[in-house]
Amino acid sequence: MNVLKTDIPGLLIIEPRVFRDQRGYFFESFSQRDFEAQVAKVAFVQDNESLSTRGVIRGLHFQRPPFTQTKLVRVVCGSVLDIAVDIRQGSPTYGRHVAVELSGENQRQFFIPKGFAHGFAVLSETAVFQYKCDEFYHPESDGGIRLDDPSLAIDWQIPLDQAIRSQKDLMLPLLAEIDNPFKF
Repeated sequence: MNVLKTDIPGLLIIEPRVFRDQRGYFFESFSQRDFEAQVAKVAFVQDNESLSTRGVIRGLHFQRPPFTQTKLVRVVCGSVLDIAVDIRQGSPTYGRHVAVELSGENQRQFFIPKGFAHGFAVLSETAVFQYKCDEFYHPESDGGIRLDDPSLAIDWQIPLDQAIRSQKDLMLPLLAEIDNPFKF
């Protein structure tokens, strides 16, 4: 696998080695040994999958301590714009984000460590989105930031007045309004 650094240390794009022939393709979507050698030592405990239609934006979500999550995300089918926002107080990149297109075609993965809010916008007709977490979901630790926070200046590549969002996501606070437990 090829590991690409982003503008924010710790956020990594992972490109698997894909073997193609007349039958199609094969690749290892995850190898604990290779991941620990090239990315980080992480013990993933839960895999999640969602199906969404064009225009859906999910996020920006995170879990508060003591149940913070590291995520490894990918798209099996379709295409999304994936976003990670640094919410670690004291970080030199606090409030900045990285956007990466993940698709079934490019087979890229995005590694998002603890201390980042995460979300994605569906760019294709449908998208099957999968992610690994190193902590179980704990609803009492659920947190989030409004995806249209002007301080973040995120271009979701979808007009926000046409975006399909959950009622929960519409009620999220701005970054400046969250009680932030993440320290750099």
